[in-house]
Amino acid sequence: MADTPNPIQIQKFLGGIDYPASKEDIVQRAKDSGADDAVLDALNAIPDKEYDAPTAVSEAVSG
Repeated sequence: MADTPNPIQIQKFLGGIDYPASKEDIVQRAKDSGADDAVLDALNAIPDKEYDAPTAVSEAVSG
């Protein structure tokens, strides 16, 4: 997908989240931080599991 946000854009909206974090927590934090639809769509597409670090979220998004 050409419109997938880059990891830096995504992490900007996840600042302050405590890991490990569930997909639900990650998506909610992004919403609370004002993430745009592209970021929210990317995060909603990641597998529903616990993520132990920002890099794990970035890897899941980049697929």
